[in-house]
Amino acid sequence: MLNVVIAGVGGQGSVLASKILATAAQSKGWKVRTAETIGMAQRGGSVTSHVRIASEGEEVHAPLVPRGRADLVIALEPGEGVRACPFLAPDGLLVSSNVVVPAVTANLAGRTYAAAPMVEYLRETAAHFELVDVRGICRQVGSSKVANVVMLAAAVAASARTGFGLGDAIAPEEFEDALHVCVKPRFIDLNLAASAAAM
Repeated sequence: MLNVVIAGVGGQGSVLASKILATAAQSKGWKVRTAETIGMAQRGGSVTSHVRIASEGEEVHAPLVPRGRADLVIALEPGEGVRACPFLAPDGLLVSSNVVVPAVTANLAGRTYAAAPMVEYLRETAAHFELVDVRGICRQVGSSKVANVVMLAAAVAASARTGFGLGDAIAPEEFEDALHVCVKPRFIDLNLAASAAAM
């Protein structure tokens, strides 16, 4: 069983990211269950997506990842990564964006925060940690709207490179095939470029 938690802020595309990952896993014949907290997704609040993959033929009876059992946590935003840390398994991989996207509650209160302390906390907390230069990769491909795909592709690549997280469960070609299924045709080239740049 592979357990993945994707944490972000509404509008960052965590739901699409979980759909892409689930599609890639299902293409291998594996059973997958997903769940999202989407009530705040359109309001800029915290959004957490759970993806549970039966990679060894077992059944997936529940869609929510238990605390301390996530093989991989993908933080689309560092502060939300800190919030998701309790889900991370002791030997889990945490892949975080370096770009701060404050939740709407922080914006309304006029509060901001620096990414550096959050990133440092993630680095110290996770057994295995990767920081992704999302802004740089998005600038390279010409759009910030593919940050979710950048993060997901980076997590797939980091998993294969380190042997933690997803390990080599999802190959780059399977990831690209899932993009073709989940992304609207007019955006597919941009998303494929983002994936290639992040891997």
